[in-house]
This record gives sequence, structure tokens and C-alpha cells, in this order.
Amino acid sequence: RVPVLHIVVVGFHHKKGCQVEFSYPPLKPGEGHDSHSLPEEWKYLPFLALPDGAHNYQEDTVFFHLPPRCGDRTTVYGVSCYRQIEAKALKVRQADITRETVQKSVCVLSQLPLYGLLQAKLQLITHAYFEEKDFSKISILKELYDHMNSSLGTTLLEGSQVYLGLSPRDLVLHFRHKVLILFKLILLEKKVLFYISPVNRLVGALMTVLSLFPGMIEHGLTDCSQYRPRKSISEDTGLQENAPRLDDSVSVSAAEPSDTDSGMGKGGRKMAGNHSLEGQKANVPSAQSEKTCSGAQFSSDSVQRLKVPSHASPASSESDWETLDPSVLEEPNSKEGGCEHTVSEKVENLLSKGMSSDSLPITVQPQANAGHMVHVPGLISGLEEDQYGMPLAIFTKGYLCLPYMALQQHHLLSDVTVRGFVAGATNILFRQQKHLSDAIVEIEDAQVQIHDPELRKILNPTTADLRFADYLVKHVTENRDDVFLDGTGWEGGDEWIRAQFSAYLHTLLAAVLQPDNEKTLSDFGTAFVAAWKNTHNYRVWNSNKHPALAEVNSSHPFQRQYSVSDVKLRLSHSVQNSERGKKIGNVMVSTSRNVVQTGKAVGQSVGGAFTSAKSAMSSWFSAFTQSTQSLGD
Repeated sequence: RVPVLHIVVVGFHHKKGCQVEFSYPPLKPGEGHDSHSLPEEWKYLPFLALPDGAHNYQEDTVFFHLPPRCGDRTTVYGVSCYRQIEAKALKVRQADITRETVQKSVCVLSQLPLYGLLQAKLQLITHAYFEEKDFSKISILKELYDHMNSSLGTTLLEGSQVYLGLSPRDLVLHFRHKVLILFKLILLEKKVLFYISPVNRLVGALMTVLSLFPGMIEHGLTDCSQYRPRKSISEDTGLQENAPRLDDSVSVSAAEPSDTDSGMGKGGRKMAGNHSLEGQKANVPSAQSEKTCSGAQFSSDSVQRLKVPSHASPASSESDWETLDPSVLEEPNSKEGGCEHTVSEKVENLLSKGMSSDSLPITVQPQANAGHMVHVPGLISGLEEDQYGMPLAIFTKGYLCLPYMALQQHHLLSDVTVRGFVAGATNILFRQQKHLSDAIVEIEDAQVQIHDPELRKILNPTTADLRFADYLVKHVTENRDDVFLDGTGWEGGDEWIRAQFSAYLHTLLAAVLQPDNEKTLSDFGTAFVAAWKNTHNYRVWNSNKHPALAEVNSSHPFQRQYSVSDVKLRLSHSVQNSERGKKIGNVMVSTSRNVVQTGKAVGQSVGGAFTSAKSAMSSWFSAFTQSTQSLGD
């Protein structure tokens, strides 16, 4: 399979709004490169590639995810580079350009999650494309497609290039100990909304948090965008009012027992709304059935219907979505087939030479003696897993990852087929509707707003967690003023931080496997561990055996005797994060400011009074002298 599916140009039309202006290869076979039509699954593409409020910035970068096409359960990873240029600067100006500025985005739709690498290549091409000042010159975009498909391959997922542009160091410097709270929020599969503008800061922070999970970027997002686009407002309203109907269902593998509510095999799961899988295939137009993609076809007897829960229950972890039978370990019978590739022979030759479907060994840090391990498909998660069961199956079974969310996707926050999300938004309407999320992450102010008091208690860090977070912050802040050495060393660097979180998670997993582990788990948070054990990702992980964890220390990395430094650490955390502490801190800041201002005012008053007295005395003395002289005369 080619790593890059399409190169797309999205522009803003003064009457039609955001629309696709060019695609190579065409998004729909049989149509021209300049066709505006879109596949139904990708109807939000123009609004994702050209983000809301983009006119406020000269340039921006967007990471976004699209649902799969042709029955394939693999997420399509999108990277878009936006720019705007003055219309009078164009050498060739089309008749439909009526505004003073022209806004366009060039985006890559890829099957590999190489966000930073794609961004670096795309920024150069976008700059050159705009420097032509003639948007009809599309040869450079076709060359980009050929170049990327010849140079990119699955081997790039092994090295550090998959993390290009994602800096945990900057994340820790900005959020400090709150990074661990974000980490645990996602482990609990809560509804988390990131908010900031412009988009490049938004997607950078969100994806950096995900990079702290071992293997998540490389192999854990293949099922993170399984949602059904809304066809119309009336249809969506009717669906919400009448849901669930008797035919509302989700297609799942039939390898499980009939009473199993959930469970995914390698073939995965396809959300089908009110259609079965066969029904969806029947509704796909004949032109789309021949499109360029790779899918999985299931026989009619390998699909069973699963009732959608009658209501979303964010407060309860025991919903229908999260019931999993740990005994289900058999791989479903599925066969690869379906659509055939229709790309050129040149790309096929490059594909056969430069890419391999086999998973190659990947070194997992921080276990120095672990050696090399092969990622194999998980029997239930369907993800490529290592010997520790990483990545965890968090972004599966209706838990979405949307680095940037367009306003047109707002309905997904309350969709009954979406059990949770980690999403990013720049529109204030998302932030105002707090009831649709469990936590809102204000990136600008490094604030994590958790609405539920019980959830705040669950995520309240233990003393051992505070030591861990303080350890990270201290190592990151050391020598940060050195321009040449900042962030280049191992300790306190990006790879080091990811290694610490990998060790933290491995230790947590090893601890839950130990008998009589109440004392050990209390260092991670008894309430947190109890809530985590009710999540889908834990049940999937716990349904398999992971012998490699027997070699991992099952104690918290920062378990030790309580000391005076812990009291100071706890006090500092309480002052910085509790409402009362924030008020006290604000009062102290305002008081000190007032003292300084009052001192200046007093000084000015005293000085002014002295000057006034001096002038008064001089005028009185001159008047006295004049009166004395008049009396003498």
C-alpha cells in the first residue's frame, strides 16, 4: 500500500466557502483533478485542512484524522499547511478571486502517522507553490506525491523521526506536574478537549501528550477515527431524538460468544450507525467501490449485530461499551480482499522496492536489557503490540482522537456511537459547552479544568506521583539557559522524558498483576487504579498474558519513606492547584503589587508635598521681603 494516498489543495471561495480545488490522484475515480466532489466519509476534509479563524494568521499547520474508506479500519492521517497571499501579488488571477487575499491549504493524506516529517516536507512545497504566484501550476504537487511515496516507508515508524516536532520537554516546561494528570485522564478514557489558537500550537501539544504513551503514535491510532459523518441537520436531530432505534447497531466480529457485548479481533470493528456492514457496502456507489484503497471483507456469517447503548454514561465506567469477555482470545476469520490499487506502475515498483508489510524489530525504552522485540497483531485489540501489550487499546471501540476538530464536527461530542474523545478545538463554542466534556485543557494558561469533583479526587496525585512529576520538572529546568546544550542531552531531553513515562506505565502494569498489591497500588492512587480497571483499554490488555512484565519492578518508581520535602511538595501543589490556594496566591500577588504601587504613590506624595512646601516658603519669604521693604520706605 502506498504511504501517501492523495495530495489535496483546499481553497476558500467567497460564495461556496471551503472547497477542494485540486487532488492528485483524484479523490473519486473517474473525475478530474479539479473536481470539488468528496467521498461521503471525507466530507469534513475542507474544513479540517483550512481551519476556522485561519484568516487571522499568515500561515498555520494542521494535523487531523479522517475515517477510513472501503471498509479498511486504518485511520487516514492528514497534515495541512495553510498560507494566505495578497490577490494583487498573483501573476495569474482567476475570475472568481474577488477578495483582497487568497487563502489556500496544501495537505497530504497519508497511511503513516509521520506528522512532523510530513509537515517539514509539506511546508517547503507549500512555500514554493505560493512563490509561483500562479496556482494553476500543479506539477510541483504531483512531484511531491511521487517523492513521498518513494521516500516514505513503514521502517520510519521504528526510529525517532515519528516524533519529529513533538517535544515533551516543552510540554513539561509549560504544564509542569500537570502533564501526569493529562496522562492519567487519557488512561481513564475521559472526554478531554484541548483548546488554543492557532492550530499548530493545539495539535503540537495534543500529539505530544499522546507520544508519552509507548507505541501510541506508531501503532495505537489505527482505529481512532471511526465515526459516521452527519448527512444533514434534520437527520442528526432525528437520530438523537429517536435513538436508539431497534436497528441501531455496531458490526463486530462473530468469533466471540453471542453474549459478549464487545471484543475486537484483528479484523477490527466498523461503526455502522443504523446499517449493517453489508448494508453499508450496498450503499457505496460503484465508482467508490473501485477506489484506491485496501480493505477487509467479511463473510455474512462473520458479522453479528450489537445493540447501541440507549444513552451515553460518562459518569459510569460500567456501560455497555466497556464490557469485554477476557476469555475471548481467538482471532476472527477474515480475509483480505476488496479493492485493488489503481495507481501507476511507477509507484507500484517503488512500493515493492521500498516498503515491506512485515513489522521490523523496535527497541523499547527504558528497559536496557530488553533487546529487540517484534510487534505482533493483538488478538483482541487488533493493534500492533509489543511483548508488554503496548500500545494500550485506548483509541479503539468508539474512543476518538481528533487533533483538530472543525465546527462542522461538533455533533460528534454528543454522538451515541462515540464513548469518549481526545480532541482539539480553536472555536470558543467548544469550550463554552462544558457539559460535553470531562476536562478542558487550556493550553495558553496551562490549566486543566476538571468539572466533576469525584474525577478530581481520582486524579489527585499521590505523594509518589508528585515526586515523579517534580523529578521530571527539575531535570527539564536544569541548564535550560544554555542556548547550545538546552534539550540536547539525555537526561531532561525528549527521549528521556518518554522513557520515564514508559517506565511509569510498565511499573503500573506490573503492579496490578501482583497478588496482595494494595500497598503498591496506593502509590499510584487507589481510586485511580480502581477506575482504570473498569476501562476498555485495561480489560483488553488484561485479557492477554504478558510474561515480559515479570522482569519489571512492580513498585512505584518513586516509592520511599515520607519526608519533610514531601510536605513541602504537597503544600506547593495544593497552593498552586486548589481554588483556595489560587485565591491566596492571587491575593498575595495583588497585595505585593499594591504595596509597590502604594510605596511609589507615597514617595510621589511626600516628594510633591515637599516641593509644594518649598515653593510656598519661597513665595512667603519673597512676599515678606517685599512687605519689609515697603514698611522701610
